[in-house]
Amino acid sequence: MKVLPDIIPGEYETPAANTFALPHGLIGFREYTRAELLYMPDHLPFLWMKLHSPTESVHFVVIEPHGLIPGYSPELFDEDAAGMELADSSEAMVLNIVTLRQQIPMDATVNLVGPIVVNRRTRTGRQLVISNYSRYSANHPLVENHAATARATA
Repeated sequence: MKVLPDIIPGEYETPAANTFALPHGLIGFREYTRAELLYMPDHLPFLWMKLHSPTESVHFVVIEPHGLIPGYSPELFDEDAAGMELADSSEAMVLNIVTLRQQIPMDATVNLVGPIVVNRRTRTGRQLVISNYSRYSANHPLVENHAATARATA
């Protein structure tokens, strides 16, 4: 994902409740093992996830899909849930990475196959492939293309 420097949130103190560990990093970002969620009221429902490595940081745009992606119901493999010490679904916070293509917000997609799941109790997260991955796309359109829909129904 290409992020424009002028839209990255400025440096500020992040409350401890918005930080979590990513012991395995993310796919392609293994050395980034600490994360912060940056809430900016004028950017909601989008959140900034700032990942830290020992030497640098990188930002991703993420969403919490509940209420934004109709019908999205990710299921974890039992081994993944046990490995994350998730006793029930209420302990899990689900974050999905948003991708902006060619800096056109209407073409944004969201990865529904490989969410970042965070155990709210232990403050530890992991990027997982969900067990019901075949129902979803890694490039799910965030905004329905109304022009294509209009042509299809005409």
